[in-house]
Amino acid sequence: MSADRRFDDATALAQAFAAGEADPTEAMQAALERMEQLNPALNAVIHPRPERALAEAAASAQRWSRRRAGGDALDDMSDVGVPFDGVPMAIKDLGCEQAGEFHHAGARFLVELGWQGSLDSHLYRLLSGAGLISVGRTNTPEFGTTITTEPDAYGPTANPWSLDRSPGGSSGGSAAAVAAGIVPVAHGNDGGGSIRVPAAACGLVGLKPTRGRVSTAPRLGEHRGGFAVDGMLTRTVRDAARCLDIICRPAPGDPYIAPPLGPGESFVGALAASLRSLPPLRIAVSTANRGRASAPVRRAVEQAADLLARLGHRIEPDTAPDGWFSAELADHTIVVRTVGMATELAGWAERLGRPMTSDDVEPANWWSAELGASLPASAYVQALEALARWRRLVMAFWNADPAPGLSMPEDGGFDLLLTPVLADVTPSLGYLSDPTDGARRIAELAAFVNQANISGQPAISLPTAVDDDGAPLGVQLHAAHGNERLLLAVAEQISEAGGFMSLGDLP
Repeated sequence: MSADRRFDDATALAQAFAAGEADPTEAMQAALERMEQLNPALNAVIHPRPERALAEAAASAQRWSRRRAGGDALDDMSDVGVPFDGVPMAIKDLGCEQAGEFHHAGARFLVELGWQGSLDSHLYRLLSGAGLISVGRTNTPEFGTTITTEPDAYGPTANPWSLDRSPGGSSGGSAAAVAAGIVPVAHGNDGGGSIRVPAAACGLVGLKPTRGRVSTAPRLGEHRGGFAVDGMLTRTVRDAARCLDIICRPAPGDPYIAPPLGPGESFVGALAASLRSLPPLRIAVSTANRGRASAPVRRAVEQAADLLARLGHRIEPDTAPDGWFSAELADHTIVVRTVGMATELAGWAERLGRPMTSDDVEPANWWSAELGASLPASAYVQALEALARWRRLVMAFWNADPAPGLSMPEDGGFDLLLTPVLADVTPSLGYLSDPTDGARRIAELAAFVNQANISGQPAISLPTAVDDDGAPLGVQLHAAHGNERLLLAVAEQISEAGGFMSLGDLP
């Protein structure tokens, strides 16, 4: 595959396969060569699978050859049936289980056991069923509990834009692999900004779907109290939309199911509507979480707001839902998160047939598990009820009917909320993992991301700006529950207006 395909998105690569302009085997070989070249410095892919990936790519090449011979290899991949057949991807080593592949979740004890997945998750079956081929599993902090990717078990992942900076977390390995040009798309999950933060740090599009949009079957139900949801890190909005169309398939027994799309609707279909008929929207803008947004971050948000205004939208600055930045949220979420950590370790103790000890996990997660185990069940239920009351409070801010997501706004509600992703520029490696001050630093930097995890709303990080050093600086849009179509439509508007930075500027 020629060098100029390094930063093709998945859609362009699949179109090239359909037209016979590129070959899946050659594309996979190029991805593996880039991984071999770049990964020693990045430490993004920790479980490579080159032999399996090449064999799967060869099978894909044969399928494309048969399609072209039969005359059904069309530019519109929706007509092919396997939209991303042969396109390389990466899988985060947290969730998205694959039978026979290492699955360590950044944990030392799982590394020592050489733990492997015993089944293909519902999500992996959907991704592989769409033709995507994994080059390997990517680095993650232990159990995904922080916003930088520096696990003791595998060491830190570096940001492709500057190797001394964090790539964000907890999907930092996946973000680094996409930003560096190893793969065009990668799996991630987001329980507290873990898709949006690395997307912002690495100059990518990072969509956190609505709660219940992506199934966690068959292993998990109410993952992290319902805060966590799987998704994808991509280079383009159209890939984000197409990927969501692939993975938004509920499974029997799911505890949450997001509002379904209407007949004939799709997420990728919202992109065409954005350029054809998107009306003026009412968009709130806020950087005011107790003064935590730095000057570069505020400038990035202001620039995005100015662009949205030029696109015809109605911007209302210094506006956010009542309670959106409530200091009480931390008290309730720490209960849910620590009980979740205790439950996770208890589950591993049951699977391994032995108790977990402080030697098994990193100190911060052991502290979290001990706190969670000490809390009464009533504290957990009370925290969930308090967060439910908060959700009802903030939902009054939004236009109620998300379908089809492209309707005229009403003065009674807002269509979108624009905020920072991180409260400051992407920090250096080590800054957030500092054993003395790391927790405080994380809380300050992540001041704008947890709200969407608690509310269950969709939110998207967009690569609209750079900091004073030329490194990526993302902004974030939120929409009403179930309204990813509107998020994607407006994101595409911004992209088409030239509002995105370019991965082609990568050093």
